Amino acid sequence: MNLAGRVALITGASQGIGHACALKLAASGAAVALAARNREKLDQLVAQIATTGGTAAAFPVDVSDEAQIKTAFKAAISQFGKIDILVNNAGITRDQLVMRMKRADWDAVLNTNLTSAYLAIQQVIGSMLKQRWGRIINITSVFGQTGQAGQANYAASKAGLIGLTMAMAREVASRNITCNAVSPGFIETAMTAGFTDEFRQAALKMVPLGRTGTPEDVANAVAFLCSEEASYITGHVLNVNGGMLMG
Repeated sequence: MNLAGRVALITGASQGIGHACALKLAASGAAVALAARNREKLDQLVAQIATTGGTAAAFPVDVSDEAQIKTAFKAAISQFGKIDILVNNAGITRDQLVMRMKRADWDAVLNTNLTSAYLAIQQVIGSMLKQRWGRIINITSVFGQTGQAGQANYAASKAGLIGLTMAMAREVASRNITCNAVSPGFIETAMTAGFTDEFRQAALKMVPLGRTGTPEDVANAVAFLCSEEASYITGHVLNVNGGMLMG
């Protein structure tokens, strides 16, 4: 999966799945633009990639802010000349039962998880169409496919990403641009670190492989979908969930 000469921009790159994707794509030869809110963590990742001979740069951004997205993407394109690969990974949770969920928490999750992906795609699609090559990867969730009590906002945002993926795949396929989604299951990240032992044990009972996933498991799937080896795959949702959801 050689990505030499490609430029990838990853949102939510400072930790977890985004961090793993950055390392994997850089190791595959891509130059990586790292976007997230935490500048310190981004700078540490840039340095880590540089020690392995890779190329990376940090672009601090709050993806819930349209103006910041436009500024960060413009800066990334100015520095690297293009963006060939977009990984929409940034995501948050604001869990609560619908009857108690505040509108602000609904809006925050939808804006960060779904609207930001639409805005990010708008920033890169023009150049992808001109060069007749591109890869768009949206990180969704098994809960966007199954739903989850207490996560109506999160599940809706992730289900929305699946619809966005399929619509974009149809819009740009004629220009050799693919758009796919990767749907993680129970992955060990900062987002899942706060789960109780009771919840973890219950969750593992739903995973036929009997273990939690790692950010690297997801990054490997993302790297494949970015590669030429996946050039005939578009509009697909690749489940990385240990068998938690099949079919």
